[in-house]
Order: sequence, then structure tokens, then C-alpha cells
Amino acid sequence: MPDSKSLTLGHSPDPDDAFMFYALAQDKIDTHGWRFEHILQDIQTLNERATRGELHISAISIHAYAYVLDRYALLPCGASMGDGYGPMLITRADVPLPDLADERAVIEWLAARKIAVPGTMTSAYLSLRLFMGEANSTVVPFDQIFDHVATGKSDVGLIIHEGQLTYANEGFQKVVDLGVWWKEKTGLPLPLGGNVIRKDIAPADRSAINVILRESIRYGLEHRAAGVEHAMPLARGMDTALADQFIGMYVNDFTMDYGDIGRRAIREFLQQGHAAGLIPAPVELEFVE
Repeated sequence: MPDSKSLTLGHSPDPDDAFMFYALAQDKIDTHGWRFEHILQDIQTLNERATRGELHISAISIHAYAYVLDRYALLPCGASMGDGYGPMLITRADVPLPDLADERAVIEWLAARKIAVPGTMTSAYLSLRLFMGEANSTVVPFDQIFDHVATGKSDVGLIIHEGQLTYANEGFQKVVDLGVWWKEKTGLPLPLGGNVIRKDIAPADRSAINVILRESIRYGLEHRAAGVEHAMPLARGMDTALADQFIGMYVNDFTMDYGDIGRRAIREFLQQGHAAGLIPAPVELEFVE
């Protein structure tokens, strides 16, 4: 249980997360006595910390949620969903590509190459494995993947975050957008990230905290320019317009609440992961009400 009403809140150092929690960080909303200590770490680190139950509230990959069911419940707000877009496989612009309309040819091409991935507990990695099965992958911090591919340490990079908008300007070309592939396959958005809260916090408190976090997201959406400005120090290589575009991709109606479609997308994603032998046990979702 938290001491008094102080809570640790883990999120990644990205403009979309910063935008979500702008109102909290800048004391723009009433937190009803709850105090939040913001801890900024990359998503793979947060995933690993969640397996140990270290933070009261944390951003987490939906893939990683399958491994922390005993410790955490999903908050209905805070989702990052790729609705027809998502993690991308990229390679250098001068590399000859297979016929990108031929999925089998693309998978065979990828199978012969080393792929830099941002962590094996990320949703990006699970979507990669659902797409192609076995992969010759190596874990690289997400913000170093471009360099890894540019210098030839890996042939292909699995990119998340703002790289999805900047890859062409960085000298790369797209091989596959896994969010597009998933939408075509299932008709659903690709569930990438969410927020979780520890189960040793009383249910009534969990519900109250969810309302506060949802209000933070709502405040950002209603005061968009100020929220984007707050997020700009974390907008690596992006100008304000591009950062605003990126934030719009991952802070939207799904972020306020998963809704029926978002919940169905999570179930489908994790069920397919289990059916493919990539998640050890079936996942029963537990949402804060």
C-alpha cells in the first residue's frame, strides 16, 4: 500500500506520455490529496519493473501485462493504440527490398536478417513475432535502433515512438508497418501500451486514481497547445507540428477509455500471442472499474 497518499507514477520519456500527464505534472487539476512522483524510464525498463511490482502506477506494454496479472490491474485510461499504424520495420534507404505486396516474400527476406528490437516484452516485439514467427533479433534501446541499423550492426530495425514519423528523413525506408498489417488481419487497432495500477491499492482508491488520470488526459486534450509545449523537451528531433501529429496518433479517444473496441483488441492480441506459444498462459483482463 502507498504511504499516506503518495504514489509513484512511471511513464516513458516521450511526448505522448508527457502530454498525457501534463496536467498532473503542472498542478492543473485537483488530485484530491493524492501526490504523484513522476518516474521517466524507457518502456522495456518499466515493463521489467512491473514484473517486480515496484511502482504503484506504470505505463506498460500490453504484451508485458500478460506477465504481471498477479500484481496489477489495467486502468481504463492511458491507452496507446495504433489504429491502422504502429511499430515499423525499417532498413537503410539503399537496401534492395523484396516485393512488399508479397507477405511471404517479405517474411522470408526478414528471416534472413538481423533485427534490432526495443525489448522482448514490448508489444512491438509480440506483433513482430505474430507477423513472422521466429526472428533473429537483438535487443537495442529504442532510441539507438536507427544508429544500430545505419552502422550495419543490424540489418533491420523495429521502431516505435517518433521514429515512425522521422525514419525517411533519417535515411531509412519502411519494410512493414505492423499496425497496418494487424488492422488488415483483424479489423482492430493494435494495442501497444496502457497504464496499470497495483492491486494492493484498495479498489475504491484505484477507481478514484483512474478518474484523476483521466482528467489529466482530458485537460491536455482541451488545452492542446500548452500540453504540446510541455511535451516538447522530450520530442527528439521533432518540431512542434510533428510532435503535435505524433501526440495525436497516440493520445485520442482510446486514451480516454479503451471502450469495447479497445478491450476487444487487447483480448485478441494476447489470445493470438498465447495461441502462437509466445505467451505462456491465457490472459484474463482485469480492468479498474
